Amino acid sequence: MEKQFAYEVKKYPVEQFIRLAYFCTDKGECGLNELPSEQMTAFEDLLNERGSGGWELVQAFFGTDGVVAVWKREKA
Repeated sequence: MEKQFAYEVKKYPVEQFIRLAYFCTDKGECGLNELPSEQMTAFEDLLNERGSGGWELVQAFFGTDGVVAVWKREKA
């Protein structure tokens, strides 16, 4: 039997990442930009929490309003 996956797209408001700094250009292009490692703690915590539940991060989009993450995990 082929593997099957469940997907989840979830938005995390900017307030949840108050400790995570990311850079947005005037064109609205956002991303992590030369961050000190201690500022990555909030995002690492999220990754580890979701990973322990079997979810794998497929992609994350950073914007001025927060982060949208696409997760997947194998169906049982």
